Amino acid sequence: MSISVFELFKIGVGPSSSHTVGPMVAARQFVRDVEAEQKLQQTDRVEVHLYGSLALTGIGHGTDMAVLMGLLGEAPDTIDVDTIDDKLAQIERDRALALNGDHRISFERDRDLLFHSDEFLPQHANGMTCKAWHGDELLFERSYFSIGGGFVLSEEDFAHKDQIATLLPYDFSSGRQLMELCEKHDWTIAELAMANEKAFRDESEIRDELWHIWEVMDASIKRGCEQTGLLPGGLNVRRRAAELYRELSKQSEEEHQHGLSILDWVSLFALAVNEENAARGRIVTSPTNGAAGVIPAVIAYYVQFVHDPEEHGDLKEQVVKFMLTAGAIGMLFKKNASISAAEVGCQGEIGVACSMASAGLAAVQGGNNQQIENAAEIGMEHNLGLTCDPIGGLVQVPCIERNTMGAVKAINAARLSLRGDGAHIVPLDSVIETMRQTGVDMQSKYKETSQGGLAVNAVNC
Repeated sequence: MSISVFELFKIGVGPSSSHTVGPMVAARQFVRDVEAEQKLQQTDRVEVHLYGSLALTGIGHGTDMAVLMGLLGEAPDTIDVDTIDDKLAQIERDRALALNGDHRISFERDRDLLFHSDEFLPQHANGMTCKAWHGDELLFERSYFSIGGGFVLSEEDFAHKDQIATLLPYDFSSGRQLMELCEKHDWTIAELAMANEKAFRDESEIRDELWHIWEVMDASIKRGCEQTGLLPGGLNVRRRAAELYRELSKQSEEEHQHGLSILDWVSLFALAVNEENAARGRIVTSPTNGAAGVIPAVIAYYVQFVHDPEEHGDLKEQVVKFMLTAGAIGMLFKKNASISAAEVGCQGEIGVACSMASAGLAAVQGGNNQQIENAAEIGMEHNLGLTCDPIGGLVQVPCIERNTMGAVKAINAARLSLRGDGAHIVPLDSVIETMRQTGVDMQSKYKETSQGGLAVNAVNC
């Protein structure tokens, strides 16, 4: 399965890539599939059945909202997030919605949006089945799977997912192959990733779009530093980024450059992004929404505290290098393990984001390919076994703070790797396989179901 870096870095909406972005994409695709079958005009009702993790934590993750927006024809990267509440209220009030924005049908939540919390579809923990009806006649039915990071496969695509590919000139399916290809062509990891991306689009377009993705990340940091109040969902979690930003902004220049103070800023960047995510704001899936603060925080750390134009060159080129390198590492996890917490726990989200960020930071600080691979390996090795146990099914506790820890770990991993010569005992491929095996062995209650861990042992108030 060939993957583009733009599939790992997608502009979207919070709070979850697998439970919000994915279901919105799937519901939108369902309407398009019905239309392709020339049955849209006959449809007078639709049903959406949510299974497994989508059902267990769907309300807290905004899955219901996402499905309805997708049926309306909205897409995660273009939806006006400020209009969502009004659209939901209108659906509730009218007991109707317009498929793709123009074909009006009857719709009642309790009847047409069904949560099957005790049933899992066999293909994946995040499954949903959509049905189009004309009276009592079933016109069309299809299942879709949100496999992490906003990736969606239909049941037909899922059965042939390994065959869905764009032929890449320098394709790789393991860290070893990646390193061998780089050595053969005397390329950095970023240069090889760029060569592959050019199979999809023009090089200048790649650079511009990656810079734009950073601009969206940066905007989410800035907006998160301005917003106050309680996050939605009922846990009464108070937004902290704005207050922390005010405190840090009062520091003297000497305090500002102090090592531990810099870590406070890194934590702030991650907090700001993930509070925006929890508030259903605009963020970049990187590679998931639950872990969306790690990579932006580490890039912001580099931009504000490390980058020297004389030493490192043009900032845009460095950010592009960071994201291409991180993307190549993320592809390895996507291909050989998972980036879905519903499959492997939070090691597949925060762990993968930490590994990607570690590699990207090592690259822009002059690390060679061996040091970059070492940084990626360290970043994941020390997140192995991390569970996903969100309280109340919300992407808030422990998710928001967990992003700060992932960002700090990523910086430390990069620094450790750059202090060495790249030699290390555990290859990246081994740690990825270990992560996969750990995810298989992990009990389902620790995989984004809110049935174990902090979700049941912390007071829910």
